[in-house]
This record gives sequence, C-alpha cells and structure tokens, in this order.
Amino acid sequence: MRLEGKTALVTGGSRGLGRTMSLALAKEGATVIVNYLHNQEGANKVVEEIEAQGGTAFSIQADITKEESVARLIREMNHLSGSDVDILVNNATGPQPELSIEQSTWEDYENQLTFFVKAPLLLLKEVLPVMKEKGQGSIINIGSEVVQTGNAFFANYVTAKSAMLGMTRSWASELGPYGIRVNLVNPGFTPVERHQDVSAEAIEEYRKQVPLQRMGKPEDIASAVVYLASEESSFVTGQSISINGGHTFSI
Repeated sequence: MRLEGKTALVTGGSRGLGRTMSLALAKEGATVIVNYLHNQEGANKVVEEIEAQGGTAFSIQADITKEESVARLIREMNHLSGSDVDILVNNATGPQPELSIEQSTWEDYENQLTFFVKAPLLLLKEVLPVMKEKGQGSIINIGSEVVQTGNAFFANYVTAKSAMLGMTRSWASELGPYGIRVNLVNPGFTPVERHQDVSAEAIEEYRKQVPLQRMGKPEDIASAVVYLASEESSFVTGQSISINGGHTFSI
C-alpha cells in the first residue's frame, strides 16, 4: 500500500497501458481517476475491477486537449473523490498514422503535439497550484522508445514524443524546489488492444532484437509508474526511463 492516501489521475485509462497502470496504482492504495474520451464502457469496467480488488476509483469523461474540459475534469474529480491530484499520469494518445514525409502535413505533426505536449500542459497547470501548496506531487509522462529508435515514416509521432523529453526535463528543473517530481517513462513495443492488427511476424521480428528475448507486458510499464509515483523514488526527477528489455540504451 505504498500509495495509500494519494489520488492518481490517469489519462486514457480505459484500456491498454492506461488500464493496467490504473489497476496497479489502485492496488497500492491510491484512489484512481480513470479519464476517458469515448470509451465509457471500458472506463467503467476498469473502475469495477479496481473496486473488486478493494480499491477506490471513479471514471470521468473529458477531452484533455481542451482547456475548459480539463478544468471540468478536475472539478468533477474533486467533487467525486473529495481530494486533489497527487499523481498525474499523462498517458492518453490519439491516432498514430504512419506517413512518409511527402504525405505529411503540418496538421499531422500538430495532432501529435496536441496530445503529447498541449494536453499535459493543460493538466499540469490545473493541478499545479495545489501541488505547490502541498509541497509535493509526481508527474509521470508516458513517452516512447521511438525517440531513440527514430522510426521511419513516423516522424509526426517521434517528434511529439521527443518534445515530451525536453518538456519533462524543464518541468523537473522548475518544479523541483516545490517538491514536485517530473519523470518520463518510455515503453518499448508493448502489445495491447490497439496493436491487434500487427502481424505475428512483425512482433517476432521485434522480439528477436530485445536482449531479454521477450515482448514487454503492460504490467512492466505499470510497475515503473508505481515506483515513480511512490516515495521510493523521492530523489528521482527529470529522468527518462526506458522499459523495453534493453532494446535501447539511455546515456
């Protein structure tokens, strides 16, 4: 129960990595706010799973790319849970089209930046006053190993995830004096629902390149998030941590 008494907001928490992170945070005692945009059924199911294991959770619909929607999300969270955000997990994502440079437009880049830069900024600004007042908080941004691998035909996504790295470091420097930690978790290829169309051959080809010789599991990512949310990482901030079995190496 490392997170007992804490409240965690997980964006895009209705499925995939978001679902597993929500369950893991709740298992450690956190009250979890499961944010979703469209998948109400999935979000409610995550809440039911958390409650079945003895935890507390609430699902709240909000478009985190819009300022007024983010403000409503935090108000509703305060009303339902009776508490403020201690842990913010910026996990939500939108469509991730693979495009050549010739096919790409600036709008394709903006769409990714909206999810991975704008949304985290809107959310942080909304919860920051209380975090500063408390003198503590943990912001966990979910990045990607693509910043290191530089996947071809994916520059719109890679660019936005790269921006998260610089943003994380700058936020950590600015917010450290207030006791607020900011870190970045970079999953490798971790098959979840949205990868259902990826061929078994492609998955096997990736697995062969992983030193630990297996694919990542959502639980691998969730464990890192729980660590960064807990007091066990109280002296860790501004870090970029890759969870990919050694597929890439950080300097």
